[in-house]
Amino acid sequence: MLSNAVGRPARLIPLAFLAATLLGTLLLSLPVSTAGPDGAPLLTALFTAVSAVCVTGLIVQDTATYWSFFGQCVILLLFQIGGFGIMSGATLLGLMVKRRLQLSSRLVAQQETRSLGLGDVTGVLRLILLVTLGVELTVMAILTAQLHVRYGQPLPEAFWNGLFHAVSAFNNAGFSTYSDSLMSFVSDPVVLVPIMLAVIIGGLGFPVLYEFRRDQRGKPWTIHTRITLWGSAVLLVGGMAAILFYEWGNPDTLAGMSLGDKLLSALFTSAVARTAGFNSLDVGQFEAQTLAVHYFLMFVGGGSAGTAGGIKVTTFFLLFFFIWAEIRGNADTVAFRRRISYQTQRQALTVLFLGSLTVAIGTMLLLSVTNLELGVVLFEAISAFATVGLSTGITAELPPTGQLVIIALMFIGRVGTITLATALALRSVTKHYRYPEERPIVG
Repeated sequence: MLSNAVGRPARLIPLAFLAATLLGTLLLSLPVSTAGPDGAPLLTALFTAVSAVCVTGLIVQDTATYWSFFGQCVILLLFQIGGFGIMSGATLLGLMVKRRLQLSSRLVAQQETRSLGLGDVTGVLRLILLVTLGVELTVMAILTAQLHVRYGQPLPEAFWNGLFHAVSAFNNAGFSTYSDSLMSFVSDPVVLVPIMLAVIIGGLGFPVLYEFRRDQRGKPWTIHTRITLWGSAVLLVGGMAAILFYEWGNPDTLAGMSLGDKLLSALFTSAVARTAGFNSLDVGQFEAQTLAVHYFLMFVGGGSAGTAGGIKVTTFFLLFFFIWAEIRGNADTVAFRRRISYQTQRQALTVLFLGSLTVAIGTMLLLSVTNLELGVVLFEAISAFATVGLSTGITAELPPTGQLVIIALMFIGRVGTITLATALALRSVTKHYRYPEERPIVG
């Protein structure tokens, strides 16, 4: 069975994440992992392990108080593995030991990194390691210094909090060692800005970062990079503007802040809403319109082959170009003077439909086992599927069946889209016949 899975990367990746989840569940179930004398219940350990491996950040127990230092270390290791990519990490280890990659290993790694070609995989994996360590160490140093100097935390405590948040931010995990996430730092740009930049860099996707590195001769960027960068900028600025508009006079969020603090909070909230799960404002006090904005931002998510979740920026904006071409009556879908293949359009539509269907089914199941309002349940379902980790505060209140639904959504959101995209790419079959054509009425 294992050899069969290795030959099929689309099967190996979910199995690898499942193995990490099971190991994490076992470790978190140990008495040494909790702050109290007893070990965590199996469901609590499983929920936390899945949330960490899937870099989501939803929790049923407060990370700061429920888990011991050992338990927090396990959680950090799990979301580092989940964000880095189990297949990428395994391939890198083989690269460092053998100094070369076998073709089968490259095929496995390519499914996780979405590299453009087999020859690029080695360079992409090296870049993953360098960028991961570089960003995390830099953010850790800034946060450690700020927590120690300004907030008076002892150096070991400041170091641990800085390291935990740096790794959590880059991997878009959203876990925090503070019970209120980052609400205590709502007016501190030295804390929020490095975390936000780490979130954005991790969420762009490694193929984009790799293209930055190799684009040294003025060559034009690929369509993937252009759509990711422009799309991310539009979503970041648009989300910030919408949050400012709806929360400006909310006394429980932005009202009463200075102009600079309002701009910082809105920008940070817009950045983390698409994937990271940190919050400097109380999500439970958001206006209904702001929650609706979050529905959209969370569902779209970040860039492909990064640490972000969602259906991905490229998927959404490719569909936008497709719809625009259909409205104008153009036979071809064109983006930045490049024609988008029909197969790519079909893949984007499939990802959108299956993602929407998954969220809809998850929402209905949660409504069936709770008495909560549709708005907060939908928020929770999208947050889980898109591996965002934001919550209006209902996660811990869910019954065991509801928590199992969230677990399934998180796992599908993290590995299901990878498996789907791989399957779509590998199962392309050219038939030598075509059925007669008919035109059903549409619209």
